[in-house]
This record gives sequence, structure tokens and C-alpha cells, in this order.
Amino acid sequence: MPRRSRLHIPQHHSRPGEEPDFSYLETSPAGAVPRPDVNARVRDIGNLAIDLVRVLDDNHVAVGQWNPHLEVQDLQIGLRHMLLTRIFDERMQRAQRQGKTSFYMRCLGEEAVSVAQGMALRPKDMLFPAYRNQGLYVVRGRPLVDLMCQLLSNTRDMCKGRQLPVMYHWAEGRIFSISGNLTTQFPQAVGWAMAAAIKGEDDIAVSWIGEGSSAEADFHHAMLFASVYMAPVILNVVNNQWAISTFQGFAGGEQRSFAARGPGYGMAGIRVDGNDFLAVHAVTQWAAERARTGAGPTLIEHVTYRGAAHSTSDDPARYRPKDDYEKWPLGDPVLRLKNHLIALGEWSETRHQALAKELEVHVTESWKEAVQYGTLTDGPRLNRDLMFQDVFKEMPEQLRKQREQLRTEQGV
Repeated sequence: MPRRSRLHIPQHHSRPGEEPDFSYLETSPAGAVPRPDVNARVRDIGNLAIDLVRVLDDNHVAVGQWNPHLEVQDLQIGLRHMLLTRIFDERMQRAQRQGKTSFYMRCLGEEAVSVAQGMALRPKDMLFPAYRNQGLYVVRGRPLVDLMCQLLSNTRDMCKGRQLPVMYHWAEGRIFSISGNLTTQFPQAVGWAMAAAIKGEDDIAVSWIGEGSSAEADFHHAMLFASVYMAPVILNVVNNQWAISTFQGFAGGEQRSFAARGPGYGMAGIRVDGNDFLAVHAVTQWAAERARTGAGPTLIEHVTYRGAAHSTSDDPARYRPKDDYEKWPLGDPVLRLKNHLIALGEWSETRHQALAKELEVHVTESWKEAVQYGTLTDGPRLNRDLMFQDVFKEMPEQLRKQREQLRTEQGV
């Protein structure tokens, strides 16, 4: 009998109750991938989109051409930022479970992406994040109280209660508003980068999406414009293997790497170990220099793993093994950087525990201050008049009537 075509449905290699299976993951030995010149032609560096750039080996030693040779102090700062991000996440998760806020999304296992990249970029570079990039705010110094107040939608909420929790923004810190509409930040970043190039500025734009969002049309629009106009932009696909409950194969990850879409559009593509702080820092520096020197945009795929649920509305035990994160072959980014510093003789378990306690106190004190401005259930409330402001220069008559009706119902 001749074979017939069959509809292919992507399937993850392991389901709940089964042993985690990551046999599909293709990696490269640490230090094995050569580092090309930043001005190399896209056609000559296609291997970067297939291989996996890694710096830290199994003995926690930095090896190979991609080693960024960071100062010990910078490594310690990076570890501090990642650990603070993780402790902040844990506390906000508990707050949601206690009913203090309505929603939260952790970045467990992905801390190196935001922190290493945030440290590798310049302060004036414009960032267009997704909803799992809280490390960027930590790196750029946004007080935790400000982030907490946005999560609580209280009287000090930067978004004035108009955004879903975790949809932060920070104009002064050069971090664009997060949108709940998937992938809109990609074309926005490309447009900003094109404008910067027109004005002759030296700043670049950087944006992030999850691998599932690469299935959106905005991804392709952004890739085309970035490539055609050689926009000074870095486009990051954080491949944490899951888009809510959907395996990365549904976004096209089974057939080719996401980084391989870069050369397809005529731009550099790099596949990097997203749990290797040094590797992420190094490829970001390379891509940033490439953008600043007019050599064009870069698509970076960060191969990592979402250690927690997609959000507080999700239960990953329904679609994947419970212990899969512990068995992820590329390890934990915080532990890997900690072990690297210990191998250098510049850290210890005692110092790590002391740092964790210090940061826990900092998060607790920030929380105590934030709740003074109100929570989901208690404390001061936002003025409801705010919902009618900041939209139109001159308020339309229908909104004016709605505002007056609300005031009447409130007895104001």
C-alpha cells in the first residue's frame, strides 16, 4: 500500500506521570562554537542559528571564544540581581495566593535572560519587554515598591489601575509599556530603532517575546522591516519550551530552531544557552555592537525552561511531569552562576545564604511599604475619576455624562 499524507500534531516527549524526556534538545559542548566578527555576513554565520552558544562547562569553568571575561564584581552583581528577582517572584506569588493581588507571572529558571542582557546593554538603550522580564527593572534600578504597587493596583499604581498586574512601564528607565496583546512589542521596537537610525543616534532597541508568540503575524512583520532597513535592534525569542499549556512544537520548534528564522529573513540568528549567564551576556554584547556599527539586527533564541506555571491561573501538572524543571539538562541559572563564582574562589555557600537573607529582608520591607497604599481587598482605593482621564485631550460628551452618572451613584 502506498503511504498517504497524515496530519502531524506536535507532541511533547513526556506527559504528567511520566519520566521527563528532553532527548529532543540539541546542544553543543561549552566553548565549542566559534565567535565570529561582529560584521560577519549573515550567509557566513548560519551555524550560530543551529549550534548552541555555551560558556560555562560542567565543572563551572568559563571556556571558549564567547567568554566575556567579566570582572568578579560584575558576576556578583549579576548573581545578586537574579537572586533578588527570584525572591521577589516568590513573595508576589504568595501575595496572589493570599488574595492581595489578582494575578502574577513568575520567571523561575529564566532570570539570566533579563539580568545578563540588561547588564550587557547601555542605560539609554530602549527596552520593549514581555511579561516575564522583571529582571530588567531590577538591573535598571526600579524600586520594588513601585512594581509591587502596580501589582496591587493601589493608589500608587504607575498604571492607575488600567493594566493587568505585571504590565509595568518606566519611561525614565527607558522601558516601554508591556502589552497583553502578544508580540506587539516586536514591531514597536523595530520602529523605534528605525527612528533612532534616521536621527543618527547611537542607541539601540531590544525586545523580547516567548517562542509561542513567534507564531503571531507581528513577529514576521517585525522581522521583515528589521531586515530590510537594517534596523539597530536585537529581537529575542525566549524559548522556555511552553506557551501556557502548549509545547513549543506548535510554534514550529520541532523542525528548526527559532534562531534559524533570522537567516531566513536575512539577519543574524544566534541560539544561546539561556541559563548560562556568561553566554547570554556575551551574545548580547556581540549583537549590540553589530547593531551599533550598522551591521544589522540580530535574532537571539534563548534556550531555557519555564520552571513555574505560566501564571497563577495555570496548573502545569495537568500537561507536564511535576519534576521536569529539576531535570532540565541546562540546569538552573542562579545555581550555575553561584557555582562558577565558587569555582573562582570568589563566593561560598555561607555568603550565598547571607545574601539571600539580606534580599528577603529587602523584599519584606518593600512589601510593608507597598501595602500601605492599598491592596486588592484593603486600604485606600484609586479615585474612580481616573478611568476618564489621560485618554482624550478634550473629554467627549458621552464620557462626561458617564463620569457624572458615576459620581451621582457614589453620592459625590
